[in-house]
Formats: sequence, C-alpha cells, structure tokens
Amino acid sequence: MLKIQVIGIGCPNCIKLKQLCDEVVSKHKIEAEITHITDIELFGELGIFITPGLIVNGNILSQGKIPTKSTLNHWIENYTKVNNGFTN
Repeated sequence: MLKIQVIGIGCPNCIKLKQLCDEVVSKHKIEAEITHITDIELFGELGIFITPGLIVNGNILSQGKIPTKSTLNHWIENYTKVNNGFTN
C-alpha cells in the first residue's frame, strides 16, 4: 500500500494537490493511504519547507508547486510497479 502525504496548512493549492492524489489513486484503483498534514511544526521534520509538499512512501516528490496530473500519475504508477520503491 502506498503512503501518500500532502503537506500544507489547507490553502487552495494544498487542497487541490490532495484532490489530484485522490483522483489518480481512485482512477487506477491503487491501494493507498492519503493524509493531509497541516501541523506546521511537522513540515520541517518531514523536509518540507515550501508548501504544498508531496511525500510518497517517505520520498519527497515536490515542494512549492502542484505537479500536473500526468506527472502525479507517472510518479504513483512508478511506485506501484516497483512495489513501494521509486524509479525516476
């Protein structure tokens, strides 16, 4: 199962990123736990310094921007293909 974390205080960009993650996971019927972390004190501990941030299985994939849906789709597919590993 993928562990997807969206990092941000709840601004429109953070909400949009979470929605995109939900859409990609649902469309491809991927088993994933998607959480939205809003506690500012945790951001630095997670390595996120510009929001929105995206972490998949402990790997920071983006900060400060919303990836395109196709990019997000590619990243998530890569994780599922290599069974919780990451290929770029």
